[in-house]
Amino acid sequence: MWRSNPWRLAVILAAGASLAACAGAPKPKMSGRPSAQTPSPGSGGKRVPGTMRPYQVRGIWYTPKDQPNYNEVGEASWYGQQFHNKQTANGETFDMWVVSAAHKTLPLPSIVEVTNLDNGRKIKVRVNDRGPFVSGRIIDMSRAGADALGFSGKGTARVRVRYVGPAPERGKDRTLQYAGVVADPEPRRPVEGRGGDWAVQAGAFADRGNAEKAVNSLRDVGRARIVPLQRDGRTLYRVVVESGRDAEDAARLREAVAALGFPDAKLIAGR
Repeated sequence: MWRSNPWRLAVILAAGASLAACAGAPKPKMSGRPSAQTPSPGSGGKRVPGTMRPYQVRGIWYTPKDQPNYNEVGEASWYGQQFHNKQTANGETFDMWVVSAAHKTLPLPSIVEVTNLDNGRKIKVRVNDRGPFVSGRIIDMSRAGADALGFSGKGTARVRVRYVGPAPERGKDRTLQYAGVVADPEPRRPVEGRGGDWAVQAGAFADRGNAEKAVNSLRDVGRARIVPLQRDGRTLYRVVVESGRDAEDAARLREAVAALGFPDAKLIAGR
């Protein structure tokens, strides 16, 4: 899996390595972490974001581009512990227990709809990383994403991936609606020790009053509550909507929360 900050390419995982973290999947032999190379943008002087520059992995060039009609069928895999809390290709922090995905060429960040053709499960997911660099695979899900689609135990699944549109940057849309929201506060699992349960984090706020407003706005979708979180010497107030043990129901709840003005809502999985 390729990791970088927003303005430079860094390193990638060797082909097939994403299965190393998959429950029940064989652990392939690692052949090192080859570096990705970035050529001159050749954009006529126009600055090209690092996430949209052509790059090379193991001798193969990939060219990120806008693909509004993207709709493909292929194999999905998932990645987890090896990259947990490390930086994604667009500079966000990868959390294996939050639903997210990696794609080789779609713009970052973007939203795609992923359908597991083996069981019919369908979710919308934020793409914020690059990969997988294995022939035939078209998307790499986080562990929580694989759980939601029902294939984490199997390791891979046959899926359809359809581009939905660009995703908002972390926290921007939420900040417009609720002043004081804090972007990406690294939610922890499980919420108050509810082992195995799912929940949706709508947002995290520096001001408790704004968190209470968010709770009130979410009454129609479920039991929303405030869960304080200590971080860097201050208290953040996370707004969490409880779900249950069914990943598919939790994925639908996340979409309902997002539709109420929390487009960056996160699905939180218990261990």
